[in-house]
Amino acid sequence: MFFASDNWAGAHPAISENLSRHAGGFTSAYGTSELDKAVEKTFCEIFEREVAVFFVATGTAANSLSAAAFARPGGIMLAYRDAHMITDEGGAPEFLTGGVRMAGVDGPDGKIDPDALAAAIRRYSPGSVHSGQVAGISVTQATEIGTVYSLAELDAIGAIARENKLPVHMDGARFANALVSLGTTPAEMTWKRGIDVVSFGGTKNGCWCAEAVVFMNPEQVRDFPYIRKRSAQLFSKSRFIAAQFEAYLKDGLWLDSARHANATAKRLADRIASSKNARLGWSVDANELFPIIRNETVKKLQEAGAAFYPWPTPAHLSAQVGPDESLARLVTSFATTEEEIDRFADLLG
Repeated sequence: MFFASDNWAGAHPAISENLSRHAGGFTSAYGTSELDKAVEKTFCEIFEREVAVFFVATGTAANSLSAAAFARPGGIMLAYRDAHMITDEGGAPEFLTGGVRMAGVDGPDGKIDPDALAAAIRRYSPGSVHSGQVAGISVTQATEIGTVYSLAELDAIGAIARENKLPVHMDGARFANALVSLGTTPAEMTWKRGIDVVSFGGTKNGCWCAEAVVFMNPEQVRDFPYIRKRSAQLFSKSRFIAAQFEAYLKDGLWLDSARHANATAKRLADRIASSKNARLGWSVDANELFPIIRNETVKKLQEAGAAFYPWPTPAHLSAQVGPDESLARLVTSFATTEEEIDRFADLLG
C-alpha cells in the first residue's frame, strides 16, 4: 500500500521498453538527434503552437531555471505561500537565479488569490531600489495540496500579470493530473490563460527521469540555453530523455496514466468518506488526498505496511483536527491498484 508519493512508483512498461529500444546505436548528442527533434515537434502539437523545449533532470531544476529565465536585479518571484518552490526546493531557486527572492502570496485552497497577488505586486513599487522589483509569478498546477486552478482562476492571474507586464510560470510536476481533472487541453490550460513557461513533469506520472522546461513563445528563450548549461542540466545523451517522452506522449499514455491516478484517488476518497476513523480535510481534485485520521489508526495502518506521510495542519484547519488526530497526505499513481485501495480502506475501518 504505497501512498507516500507518486514518485515512489516505478516506470510505466511502455516507457521502459522505449528506452531499451533506443539504447543501442549512435546518434548526435546534446539534444540534436532526430529523436530529440521529433519529441520537440510532438510538444508543439500538444500545445497547438510552436514551443521551445529544454530537457532537465528534475522538477527542482525545471522550476529554478524557469525562474532564472525571469531573473532581474533585485528580483522577486511571487508564488503561493506554501508552493513547492518556497517550501521544498532547498533554496535552489534563489541559488540558480543568482539571488532572486521567493515571496509568498496567500489565498484559499492552496491557490494564489488574485486580489492578494495584486496587493503583493504593489508592495514592490517601481523605482524603489530598497524593496526590489517583481520578476515573475509562479502558479502550481495541480497545487501542493492537490487542488486544481480552474481556467477562470488562471485567467484572473494572467490578467494581473499582463497588466503589470510580468511573465507567468506554471509548476507542472503534476501537469497531466490537473489537465485531465479539468477535462481541457494543454493549450487552454497554459498560453491561452497567459502562461509563458511550464515546468512539464513526467517523472511523477510514469517516466524514469523526464522533466522539461517549455517556453510557450520561443522568442522568450533568449539566454536559456546558456542558463541550462551553466547549471549542469544539459544532457549529452538527451535521447534517453526524449525516448521517455516519446513513449509518454504517444497515443495519450500520459493522459491515461493521469486518469488512472485520479480515478484511484477518487475511489480512495469515497472509502475514506465512509469511515468512522477518518475524514477528508478538503475535496479531492487530482491524485492527492489529505485525510484527518485518528492517531491510533495511523499507527495501525503504518504497522500493516501502508506508506504515507504526516502533513502539517494548515491554519484554517487547525480547529478541526482533534488532539487524538493527525492530518496525512496520500498520493496515488499510474501504478496504484484497486486492491491496494480496498485493503487500506478495510484497515481504516
